[in-house]
Amino acid sequence: MNLEKFLTAIIFSAIIFSMSICAAAGEPKILADSAILVEASTGRIIYEKNSETYREPASMTKMLTCILAMEKLDPNKEIMMGYDAVTAEDNTLNWSTGDSVSAKEMVTAVMLVSENGGAIALAQAVSGNVSRFAELMNDKAKQIGCTSSNFENPNGLPDPNHYSTAKDMARIAAYCMKNPEFREIVDTKRTSIRWLYPKEKWSELNNTNELLGKYKGANGIKTGWTRAAGGCLTASARRGEVELIAVIMHSPDHDTRFDDATALFNYGFERVRMVDAIDKNRVEKTVFVRGGKQATIIVGAEDDLNFPLMAGEDAKFLKVTYDLPKIVDAENGIQIGKVLGEAVLRYDGKPVARVPLVARENVKGGFSFSSLLISIIAPLIT
Repeated sequence: MNLEKFLTAIIFSAIIFSMSICAAAGEPKILADSAILVEASTGRIIYEKNSETYREPASMTKMLTCILAMEKLDPNKEIMMGYDAVTAEDNTLNWSTGDSVSAKEMVTAVMLVSENGGAIALAQAVSGNVSRFAELMNDKAKQIGCTSSNFENPNGLPDPNHYSTAKDMARIAAYCMKNPEFREIVDTKRTSIRWLYPKEKWSELNNTNELLGKYKGANGIKTGWTRAAGGCLTASARRGEVELIAVIMHSPDHDTRFDDATALFNYGFERVRMVDAIDKNRVEKTVFVRGGKQATIIVGAEDDLNFPLMAGEDAKFLKVTYDLPKIVDAENGIQIGKVLGEAVLRYDGKPVARVPLVARENVKGGFSFSSLLISIIAPLIT
């Protein structure tokens, strides 16, 4: 090899090495064994590291416990601490048997200071015992879309059959954050709760989520820690129209999980922007009706959809298609809000998000000449 070719090879290698360094520098350096960053409203993955590896979720479990309690219990319901709840590991608030607070106060305690006994008390209030509540947890997780989780208790204390993944934890977090009362609780840095019994007892709560008040836009959600699970954190932050959820699992220590979440948020907010993809007021389709009092029905998008685009992506590649039958049956009637199809958002031809298409009007079942005509010509339409 002559000198010119040798120097060319050296320069080319240096350029390639430099490009790889720059590319690597763009990725956040995450010390935790598993992590994921998603856009909250769509679940679009922005970054992931071993996001489908089974891990112990520790106290992040309490997100699911508390959202179930909020959905199943009156917020003013009295929650009493029984023996199992009082003797749970880490009796943070020094409960005694017979102590009680409202359901809302208990959820606040569980989410802010990770009250293990409080989580048991909520489970017992909802389902009678922990075992039946665990069944409810697993059913709910599946409804949310979790595919790799199993819950054995309401607080996340170690159990060989209690596990999840960063991806599933992000799904649960995104679901929980759709509840306004849940959002308000996890965005609270400091508050106090009062006992229903004994009436003179109260306690100040300081949120274990150290990002609140320190990271711009941080608004939740839940920390976790056991020796087996390591440091865990599900965090959320919002800036402008962009809300992100970061999940950290099996971090080396208490502090690193917050550093990892910060790095993920910085990475996401630098690269993600939201664009208007579907306007429910502009999506209106007409579908033929068979077996109804009228021959057509107006169908529209159930909600607006804003979609997160990454750096380098162009909104011109976003298109909406409609997965909607040409004819719907109305023999039993069709109520406003009934889902009849989907609006499918595609980026460069690939589906990336979906919005239900719902009936915008009521249609009574019965006979009409126009609907009869639709039935006759149905083979030609479909």
